[in-house]
Amino acid sequence: MRLLLVEDDDRVAAALSAVLARHGFDVVHARGGEEALRRLLPDGAAAPFDVVLLDLGLPDIDGFEVCGRIRRLTSTPVIMVTARADVRSRVHGLNLGADDYVVKPYDTAELLARIHAVSRRTAPAPAAPAGAPAGPGADRPAGGEAGSARAAGTGELSLGPLTIETDTRRVTVRGEAVPLTRKEFDLLALLAQRPGVVFRREQIISEVWRTNWEGTGRTLEVHIASLRSKLALPALIETVRGVGYRLVAPTG
Repeated sequence: MRLLLVEDDDRVAAALSAVLARHGFDVVHARGGEEALRRLLPDGAAAPFDVVLLDLGLPDIDGFEVCGRIRRLTSTPVIMVTARADVRSRVHGLNLGADDYVVKPYDTAELLARIHAVSRRTAPAPAAPAGAPAGPGADRPAGGEAGSARAAGTGELSLGPLTIETDTRRVTVRGEAVPLTRKEFDLLALLAQRPGVVFRREQIISEVWRTNWEGTGRTLEVHIASLRSKLALPALIETVRGVGYRLVAPTG
């Protein structure tokens, strides 16, 4: 796995690079945002990166800006690695397109698990055989009498003022487009498959993040908070304490 480490502290970078190399990673070190962006440019001179580890405290460009620019350049998974532990920073980073957010100081085993997790969940899913059920959520556990969202057209779900276009991955509220990150869309689309049905936390993590690792639970909470904020439909996603979440179809 080829990894781009964006870290301005040479001692930290050297220590982390040595650990990653022992676990089979080919690590390229960039000391600042501009260098990282140059290395990510698709010039064909080198193999693409599988993951970017991005420190936010860079000397030349704010790490959040670097993340946004990386996402415009490539779909390579980005893990932010920073001492900024507040929820606002986490939400901001994920909204910019980061795939995960690790707070310093961290355990090396945790970081390695997160790297492998984002690699698995961003890998292209194998094509389903002809006639197979559509998607991993085709067979749901019983959770009430709620039905599926109304199909408003090919690849489109309509729930009151909310419209989800699954083919184009476009979401609108009252006709206004709402930009979502890749995982935010996947999460919303999963819940919208069965409005009113409670999806267990572990089920959501398994289907959206393709992992059962417990540390992903915090990431789920941050994505839920971000969706509620972006969609401006406060009652849309309901928390079922101790179980998970369900989508309540809005009425206006």
